[in-house]
Amino acid sequence: MSIVIGDALPDLALPASGGSTIELNKAYKGKKLVVYFYPKDNTPGCTLEGQEFTRLYAEFQKAGADIVGVSKDSVRAHDNFCSKFGFPFALLSDADETLCNAFGAIVEKSLYGRKYMGIDRSTFLFDAKGKLVRQWRSVKVKGHAEEVLAAVQAL
Repeated sequence: MSIVIGDALPDLALPASGGSTIELNKAYKGKKLVVYFYPKDNTPGCTLEGQEFTRLYAEFQKAGADIVGVSKDSVRAHDNFCSKFGFPFALLSDADETLCNAFGAIVEKSLYGRKYMGIDRSTFLFDAKGKLVRQWRSVKVKGHAEEVLAAVQAL
């Protein structure tokens, strides 16, 4: 079962870059929150997506929103990814796919004819009350961060 508009931010705690554990619905209480799922650290599309959110981070902050990235990579991989590209927001490690499954972000994919289960690049926007107000699935990176920022500013 996947999260739908109007649902509350899941009550889950995950290990994050920087060595902390983040409880989503407590850490971001009273703030708008962008949760974006991406397939893999240090790959071209995922790097570009992180860089786009980083470029607009001050604008997200000014609009009262924070950003969290999620993939199945380890905290160590996240730390390296953050340090290499200067991401100012936390990356959560969801190795067991708990959060991914709660959001319906694990889908069947195909690469060179081989089918496998992987993360669908997707983004979710929660309002300051912790309710899901917008979602984007099967995201194309170019222009996506701007679109999300516009939605945050419109809240």
